[in-house]
Amino acid sequence: MATCGPVVGSIRPPGSKSLTNRALVLAALARGTSKLTGVLDSEDTQVMIEAWRKLGIVIDGDVEQGHLNIQGCGGNLPQRTAELFIGNSGTTIRFLTAALAACQGEFTLDGIARMRERPIGDLLVALRQLGANVQSLNSMRADCPPVKVSARGLSGGVARVAGNISSQYLSGLMMAAPLAADTVRLEVEGELVSVPYVTMTAHVMSAFGARVSGPASGPIDIAATGYTAANYEIEPDASAASYFWAAAAITGGDVTVEGLSSQSLQGDVRFCKVLEQMGCQIVQQSHSLRVKAGALQGVDVDMSDISDTVQTLGAVALFANGPTRVRGVAHNRHKETDRIADLARELRKFGGRVDEHEDGLTIWPASEPEASVTAGGITTIETYNDHRMAMSLALVGLRRPGVRILNPACTAKTYPNYWSELQHLVS
Repeated sequence: MATCGPVVGSIRPPGSKSLTNRALVLAALARGTSKLTGVLDSEDTQVMIEAWRKLGIVIDGDVEQGHLNIQGCGGNLPQRTAELFIGNSGTTIRFLTAALAACQGEFTLDGIARMRERPIGDLLVALRQLGANVQSLNSMRADCPPVKVSARGLSGGVARVAGNISSQYLSGLMMAAPLAADTVRLEVEGELVSVPYVTMTAHVMSAFGARVSGPASGPIDIAATGYTAANYEIEPDASAASYFWAAAAITGGDVTVEGLSSQSLQGDVRFCKVLEQMGCQIVQQSHSLRVKAGALQGVDVDMSDISDTVQTLGAVALFANGPTRVRGVAHNRHKETDRIADLARELRKFGGRVDEHEDGLTIWPASEPEASVTAGGITTIETYNDHRMAMSLALVGLRRPGVRILNPACTAKTYPNYWSELQHLVS
């Protein structure tokens, strides 16, 4: 990747993956036809769409333009047997496992090899507490996919779920709960990670007619109301926006992201606050967030609520004055890759010292890359088929010449047009 001067401009990222996949679930389960706008077209959302189509849900419109019409089934699936391939989409397999358990039928859900290493056991335990018949078919790792769902509906009642691995478990249970025979109470054991995602789930559920009460940390009470169709607009992806704000910070630039504000449903807009702590200036308007670069200082920050932006911060930290300590993200080890150990390994290639901790990392500013990790002036970065590794660490190449990203196409998971839009912004 070629270096550039200060990055200056504005951009509107595509729709939020998190909001898109939640809205797709609720629209499919609702009574009536929903209209979604701002839909993200990516691998993660495509596998969700195709899964619902395989279950008999009629979905039409133009996903490339972000518009979909979904004829909901009211919890009564047209197709009651299916084998669903989920790729490596954690939201899809966790949300669908819970949603299908609340319906009727026999289903199996599976994905790529990495998916069979990503835990889902705590979700299965919680679903059984609500009367579900769900089990892992993984003979090597009994807490991981593939998953078999022998769905006979959910009875309701109380379920307890661990909060320290993934908020997607709690979100999946929440979205299934309105289809239960009786009110569901969800109790969180331990500290909940990624709290804003649970708040987001409750907000989207309310837009589709559900009644949710209680704090994100639990207990959460959900009435057995079912869902009603809605017209729902999906805001731009805040995780994707973090790359462009980081580009401004790294290059001494000035970048505005359109369509997001500090009042966004997505917790990842708080990444701007981290950049502000590091010395950047943040300009907030009603429909945009602007980052103006400043002299970067290392920070000590808990990112448990914005863990998808840890890799982005890792790229920025290489150019700060002093070390940056990231805390509270032990659950990042269970993502598309081990986003602590693997991130540390790749950041070291840029010449920075990186200490790995159980719950995060400490990153020192970069010096010159070691000869052992360069060839002909090229620093080659492994992505581990992780879209966020590719998008984040490519930003180092805006200041450091000779950065090569392996498997750049992995960004299609959440942002197929990332490279062209980054190029347009920096041109």
